[in-house]
This record gives sequence, structure tokens and C-alpha cells, in this order.
Amino acid sequence: MARRSHRPRGRRRTRSWIYIIPVLLVIVVAIAFHYGPFGKNKSTDETVDITPEANVPELKEIEPEPEPLPEPEPEPILPEPNLPDIAPVQDVEPNPEAAELIVEATALLSETPSRIIDAREKLNGALRMPMNIQQRVFVKDQLSELANKWLLGKIIFPDDELCGSYLVKSGDELRIIAKRYKVPWEILLEINKISRPQALPAGQPIKVINGPFHAKVYRSTFTMDLYLQETFVRSFRVGLGKEETETPTGLWRVKSDGKLIKPPWPDGVTGKTYYPDDPDYPLGSRWIGLEGIKGNAKGRTGFGIHGTKEPEQIGTTGSRGCIRMHNGEVILIYNLLTPNLSTVKVVE
Repeated sequence: MARRSHRPRGRRRTRSWIYIIPVLLVIVVAIAFHYGPFGKNKSTDETVDITPEANVPELKEIEPEPEPLPEPEPEPILPEPNLPDIAPVQDVEPNPEAAELIVEATALLSETPSRIIDAREKLNGALRMPMNIQQRVFVKDQLSELANKWLLGKIIFPDDELCGSYLVKSGDELRIIAKRYKVPWEILLEINKISRPQALPAGQPIKVINGPFHAKVYRSTFTMDLYLQETFVRSFRVGLGKEETETPTGLWRVKSDGKLIKPPWPDGVTGKTYYPDDPDYPLGSRWIGLEGIKGNAKGRTGFGIHGTKEPEQIGTTGSRGCIRMHNGEVILIYNLLTPNLSTVKVVE
């Protein structure tokens, strides 16, 4: 009798499941594809595109916004200097109080060493008082002589709040130093006898001036008085505008670009442009352009302080409104007045 082989039932059932499981996996994948995130959306029944471009906003090249330009530094606005009214007045009796200050100042100058700064303060105080012409002329002459020592010389006097010393550092420039002290670099160059302003030796002290300078012009006497802050320095004779083009009264300020050396001058009346080599060039050695900020001067331009080739015009009304000076004196004024800071007040 042939013998039938006997295999366990468990193996047969296992082999059946081997075929069933793949079928179930295929069904599950098909359902997932149809209802899951790769197929139709269950709630909206809309397909979801999964291509790379799907639901991604279009990218455009965005130009960067230009950086805002830096705000220009505002022009400094300084209070109007308190300059005394020192036009000569006729028939005024000598002022005893002013006379006493004059005597005290004279005594200070007689000491050894001379107390120049103390004497300057006494005389400058007297200048603000009512005085007769003789007293006023004496005080102004004394102050002018003292200015040659404490201001225009290289010596620095103790306790002088208007002048001092600055120790040059590596990389310092004379223009920057001067701007810090509100004066033109030309005056620092002159009083310190500096030969090369572009190469200041580090570690060397230089004299500095605490500015700015101001001026006051009296039309009645053709006089310009110069001040450092509110301290009188000296007087100058000037020429002014003739009757039909008189120099306007009011407060003027030196323009930011107003200081020029022998610039071409276009005559607005004739249309002719004058150059420094022309024999009838009217501006002399320097031009200091002004802009009106108060009084009758407010808003007016085209006026300035300048030299002249006609010195006989000084002390008269011969210009078209500008303030004329001797060429040597206008160079000094040019070296002292600071654009945007220095004012020129014109009064009767």
C-alpha cells in the first residue's frame, strides 16, 4: 500500500496568507491614494496639485529700497551778539564812572607784568557806557592796541577766556581745529606762523581763538567795529552804498559759500563780467558775501564786504550797496569772519 505523505495544516494556511497580504496592501494604497492627501480632497472633492510650482507664490526680484540720504547738518543758529551802541554822540559830558574804569585799566597796564586781560575787561565794560567822543576814542584806541597783543600775537595770557592752547594730535587738520573753535583756519595759520597747515606736528601746542567774530557798521560815521564774541577788537573806515543804492540796515550773516578770493563779478546793471586782471575790477583782494536775516536786510542777497581799487571811496557813499574796505584790512576781516556764524549788523 502506498504511503500518503502527511503535511501539517498550519503550513498550508501560512502559504495562503502569503498571497492575501499583498492583495490587501494594494487595496489599502489605492484607497489612500483616492481619499488621502495625494488624491481628492475629502471635504472639497478638489484635487491638490503637488507639482513644485503648486501653491507657491511667484517670486519676483525685489529691488532693495534705497537707503535714505543722511540729513544735512542744520546750520547753527546762534543768538544775536549783544554789541554795544558806540556811535559817537556830540555834546555829552564826560562820564565819571567810565573815567574811573579808564583809570583802573591804565593802572593794570602799568603793573609788572602788565595785566592785559584785566585791563581789557575794564575798558570793554566802559565802552558800553555813555561817554563823550574823547573818552570813546581813547577807549577804542586802547582796546585796539591790546588786541595786537592778546589776539593777533602768539602769546597766550593767563585767565584769557577768549584765547587758549590746543595740543595737536596725530591726524589733526587745521581746518577741523578752527571749525571746532568757530573761527577761520586762516587766522590760526597767521597767529601761529604755521608754514604747512596740511602737516601739523603732533604734540605741538598751538594758540586757538574762541569765536566767532562779529561786526557792526555805522552808516552815519562810515565805521565798522569788529568784535570777538562781545569784546571790542578794533575799528575800520568803510565805504557804503550811494543814496539810490544805500547799504540796507539790519542784521546780516556771512553766507556759507560767501568767502572768495578775487572772484569774477557779473555786473547786474550792465551785464558785463569783471575779472581780477581787469583794470576796473571793483572787488579788490577779497569778497565776503552776506545774506540778510533781520530788519531791512532780511531776505536780501547780492551784498557783501569787499576790497577796492579806489581807496578814495572809503568814507563815502559810492558803492551799489556793498561795504568797501581797504584791501589790506579786508584781508584781515576775511581771515576773522566765519561763514554761517559771523554776523554783520548795519545801523544808522
